[in-house]
Amino acid sequence: MMDALRDILRDMGPATVAVSGGVDSMTLAVLANRTLGRNQVTMMHAASPAVPPEATQRVRRWAAAEGWDLRVIDAGELVDETYRSNPLNRCFFCKVNLYGTITDLTDRQILSGANTDDLAEYRPGLDAARQYCVRHPYLEARIDKTGVRALARSLGLGVLSDLPASPCLSSRVETLIRIEPETLKAIHAVELLVADRLSPRIVRCRVRQAGIVVELDALSLDAASPSERLVLTTSIAELLPINLADKSIAFAAYRNGSAFVGAKP
Repeated sequence: MMDALRDILRDMGPATVAVSGGVDSMTLAVLANRTLGRNQVTMMHAASPAVPPEATQRVRRWAAAEGWDLRVIDAGELVDETYRSNPLNRCFFCKVNLYGTITDLTDRQILSGANTDDLAEYRPGLDAARQYCVRHPYLEARIDKTGVRALARSLGLGVLSDLPASPCLSSRVETLIRIEPETLKAIHAVELLVADRLSPRIVRCRVRQAGIVVELDALSLDAASPSERLVLTTSIAELLPINLADKSIAFAAYRNGSAFVGAKP
């Protein structure tokens, strides 16, 4: 896998890696920088209310350690009314803003960290990537998520290789509920609170028309006693902004992509 990726990177020449802060794009960024060198690859990270602050901190920390040419940018998705309206294909408009902004800043080949597991899910962002001729080295080398984690370990990336998946905070908001910065801030705060109290393997704070639903992996959900849930519910309510203050709060089993509501193409 390593050799195949290095060949792909060398063949394409100067590149720009879109780095979200997750294991996929971070591993690609490390490998690209070590393979091509700082003068031939730039990393671009979009900081946004939809991106957990720890992801941006992680990118900055690794950039300093690895000597990346890093640019932290504002992709402007929150001034895009179509994105803010949160349609089923919201991710398409997120990536249009991201890749459009990167294209305005560089003429280098844009790379993403999409892997073959992503092809089995609803990923409208890949449609935006095609519009901007973005290349996906993991897809070209037929590498899945397990392969990416193995690469991260081979590169000596330590805890990064086991970093849990963490899609953008907007992915927690049910389709057609407007994306608001204060909502995203509250989602992040709730997830940090629950992570601190319960140490779950997975936690997602979903904002739904029917109320706030904290999704947990099955083991953590079963382990949370009624009294713990009651105490947490009170603490969560204190974190909610005015626009969410009238929402009920419940707990449920984690379901991947459960905030998407509607018929997917």
